[in-house]
Amino acid sequence: MLLFHKNMYKFFNNTKSYLLALFILAIFVIPASAKTDDSVPIKNIEQFVDVYKRIKEQYVDTIDDEQLFQSAIKGMVSDLDPHSSYLSKDDFNELRIGTTGKFGGLGIEITTEDNFVKVIAPIDDTPAQRAGVKSGDLIIKVDDTSLRDMSINEAVKLMRGEPGTKIQITVIRKKEKKPIVFDIKREIIIAKGIKSKLFDNNIGYIRLSNFQSNSTNHVKNTVYELNKEAKNNLSGLILDLRNNPGGVLGTAVGISDLFLKKGKIVYTNGRTLNSKLEYFATPQDVLEGVPLIVMVNEGSASASEIVAGALQDNKRAKILGAKSYGKASVQTIQELSDGSALKLTTARYYTPLGKDIHKHGINPDITVEISEKDLVSLPKPYDKDKQLFEALKHIKKMEISLR
Repeated sequence: MLLFHKNMYKFFNNTKSYLLALFILAIFVIPASAKTDDSVPIKNIEQFVDVYKRIKEQYVDTIDDEQLFQSAIKGMVSDLDPHSSYLSKDDFNELRIGTTGKFGGLGIEITTEDNFVKVIAPIDDTPAQRAGVKSGDLIIKVDDTSLRDMSINEAVKLMRGEPGTKIQITVIRKKEKKPIVFDIKREIIIAKGIKSKLFDNNIGYIRLSNFQSNSTNHVKNTVYELNKEAKNNLSGLILDLRNNPGGVLGTAVGISDLFLKKGKIVYTNGRTLNSKLEYFATPQDVLEGVPLIVMVNEGSASASEIVAGALQDNKRAKILGAKSYGKASVQTIQELSDGSALKLTTARYYTPLGKDIHKHGINPDITVEISEKDLVSLPKPYDKDKQLFEALKHIKKMEISLR
């Protein structure tokens, strides 16, 4: 409806005519005898027009119509949830830049919480990760600018910049009494995606840092490469999704399907017909039943939780680590007629057994929390990764039990 208002503005030269148009629209949209749950209530339209008129006539500074309506739309959308937002033309262009996989920035996936920007996870091999930024950190300041009540898009603009330029961010971290300040140099951020290693000659390890459109093929090919390196005797695989903030839904389904021969992978549910979807496995398993462990932590979100939930519910893998982040909503980007866009949460997804991941996360089968004291006195090459050490220990037990 607001888009229609904006187009109508071209045909009205003054505020009175414009307000009259709003009332006319309200009358036609809501016949008295045909009010439904989806109709716009006249009283709310009248209240909106009243506030709009008072601002135009009485606010201390002159505000143009474009600015007022941009603010109205932003407020209406941003109050829905942390992941829905209105994107101006500039914001939409920023989003496009961010999805190319190459830009100047810090290397963090963010959301909003408690009126501040929250780190979902730092991306592997980026300035933020190397500086020590962690999942769960609340960013309260960028340089001297407070991020309180700032939208994600505005915060992203502040943190992005020319590669090589310096930025200071201040964070609040649980169990830390004082804010932590990080001085970071921006870099070109290129999501590297995947790493692999063979442990003890026959246990494969794949680290997936995000879900890109080509990640399914990358994981499949990496499994084959590891098996070849193990002389076709791969006895177990560890899929590391820690601090993986997610990505493409279809890729999460594809990677889950690599390890399943049958069963439901995930389903989504929303108010529209095209938001009610179910995804099922095809008859394949690239591991042919070889034991599988999936590692997650509080930075594992969205697509990572789909994979962990699908493999857990289908009893195909053991989940090890700490409870995942708990983001189970699907956002669609809808470009509007003037070049702006609406990023709107249109569905939530659920594990095959109907578990609601949203805000609850995936609970591991094997809980292995990390503390500072755990980062010492561990056998090489796991001397700084207790969770990986435990994953290797457990997968060897799984291997023995299947012989």
